[in-house]
Amino acid sequence: QVQLVESGGGSVQPGGSLRLSCAASGSTFSNLAVGWFRQTPGKKDREFVIGISWGGANRYAIDSVKGRFTISRDNARNMVYLQMDNLQPEDTAIYYCAAGGSVASNEIHPPSFDYWGQGTQVTVSS
Repeated sequence: QVQLVESGGGSVQPGGSLRLSCAASGSTFSNLAVGWFRQTPGKKDREFVIGISWGGANRYAIDSVKGRFTISRDNARNMVYLQMDNLQPEDTAIYYCAAGGSVASNEIHPPSFDYWGQGTQVTVSS
């Protein structure tokens, strides 16, 4: 089993930055892909935002965050980070960390992410 706990959310003005952290427990975490998803009020589904493969060889981000969001991981510490720069009001959402996929695969396959954190709120407003 893998348990995930997000932290680092908060309120910032447009153009500001935040760094989210995802702390994991469980021996298999370092062998799984990890992604960040977000959910806005009134929307049923969570949107995949950015992901990283187990060893960090592959990364993928949706177009709207490319150049602004960066994902990284430290497997020795069971941590994943999301650096968010130049935040915009449309980035306001609850951000979730998730992990899953085939063990030690370089694929990032969001539908296969089985483990989820509880989420952290990010609010971008002037």
